[in-house]
Amino acid sequence: MTTPDSALAVALEPKTKLSGKILKTTLAGALVDIGQSVPGVIHISQLQQEAVNKVEDVVKEGQTVEVWVRRVKKDRIELTMIEPLGFEWKEIVPDMIVKGKVVRLETYGAFVDFGAERPGLIHVSELTRGYVKTASEVVKEGEEIEAKVLDVDRRKRQIRLSMKALQPEVVEEAKPEREDRKPRTPNTGDKRKSKTKKEEDFQMDVEVSNEPQFTAMQMAWQAALERSKGRGKIRSKSYKSATEEQEKLFNRTLEKRVPTGG
Repeated sequence: MTTPDSALAVALEPKTKLSGKILKTTLAGALVDIGQSVPGVIHISQLQQEAVNKVEDVVKEGQTVEVWVRRVKKDRIELTMIEPLGFEWKEIVPDMIVKGKVVRLETYGAFVDFGAERPGLIHVSELTRGYVKTASEVVKEGEEIEAKVLDVDRRKRQIRLSMKALQPEVVEEAKPEREDRKPRTPNTGDKRKSKTKKEEDFQMDVEVSNEPQFTAMQMAWQAALERSKGRGKIRSKSYKSATEEQEKLFNRTLEKRVPTGG
């Protein structure tokens, strides 16, 4: 028949925190009274994380200690004074939500202790939505945060977390479509700019053709006139002025060479 105390002992779950008194110490560990019908036992390896040479160096008879349940058996309850992990490797699965404390910051991300064997890493790209240069822009060391498990690699002992996965997506408002721009009409005010190359060439030809044209005789007289004045460049004059000058020179030359009657 199961007694109430034994039934309570069976109901104890692993990691349950209890308070007890050291009844006896041995070479292998210590016996603890935790108020159950069966004794609690702490192995020497479970007294502290560091190596222990002698049980009496850590605990003594009559001392009150805090312990956690490791396993429950019919004849004893195995205990530990080392606080158990919040999550064993087999308990950590993708998509689960965890709460922890930022214990280290790096430029590439933040390490979070949430009770696992090793801290989980939140990469800088998983801290928040939008661009982040360094992790310190979003979180601070010692800050309590909540994150989602993205991936667990038990072989490499790596846990990837994300804060961004718990944040709502930002929906951008649809921008109104731009109205079609009307084709730009050329400026007809400046006729010279709107002319094509052929039109410009034609205009130049017209302007050249409108200049006064000289005969060979007129050009010879013009050259003689320019040389007499010590100039090497023929200047353009109006057709009327050049003709009058040439006629005067021609008449003076004839008067000198042809004798007059009478």
